Amino acid sequence: MDAVVNVTENWGIGLENRLLVSISADLRRFRKLTEGKTVIMGRKTLESLPHSRPLPHRRNLILSRDPNYRVEGAEVFSSVSALLEAVKELPTDEVCLIGGASLYEALLPYCRRVFVTKTLCRLPADRFFPNLDETPNWSIAERSEIFEENGTRFQYVDYVNQTPLTSD
Repeated sequence: MDAVVNVTENWGIGLENRLLVSISADLRRFRKLTEGKTVIMGRKTLESLPHSRPLPHRRNLILSRDPNYRVEGAEVFSSVSALLEAVKELPTDEVCLIGGASLYEALLPYCRRVFVTKTLCRLPADRFFPNLDETPNWSIAERSEIFEENGTRFQYVDYVNQTPLTSD
């Protein structure tokens, strides 16, 4: 599987269940990377989306500790192992992990690639993504030029995992 995330310079990803920044170019990239694929997210991430609804044009898999949690248009799993079982037969490039923090931490070892948008600022955050620059087995595969939108500077940095785990 792959992961998609927007981080600040200190690897912050959220505050009070909201994204730290919204960059239209990044949202277009997110759509391009995830449309037509299976996306994995936690319950809080789903509830932070517009109208708390699954993303259109994608198979939505939700992890929730509540075994009775249901949401129309999505498949809900109550354990990481059940979630991994559901995607183990899918091509790895057809599965995208999209958050939140605890799910990123749990599933990052299974990711082969992470598509990071680095927003070049520091903002208060209460949720963080692991710093891939300091994480063993992760290296930069590609780095874009620095872009700017409405005064916000950002860069796309794609990381690869040299030793991803498999769900077998």
